[in-house]
Amino acid sequence: MNYFTRHVARLFRPRLNDEEGQGMVEYALILVLIAVVVIVILQIVGSQVNNVFSNVSNGLNQ
Repeated sequence: MNYFTRHVARLFRPRLNDEEGQGMVEYALILVLIAVVVIVILQIVGSQVNNVFSNVSNGLNQ
């Protein structure tokens, strides 16, 4: 049994010290946070932006 645990520990040791996946998770969390902030901002000012584009469109059509 001791041989088995040493073998398993040797297999997983390089992966335990690998921080590349941790960095990717951090970047993904930052991107999700930015996406949520953008969606909230668009929900708040979306109708105002729509009115501005409608006014510009109506002005160009005249």
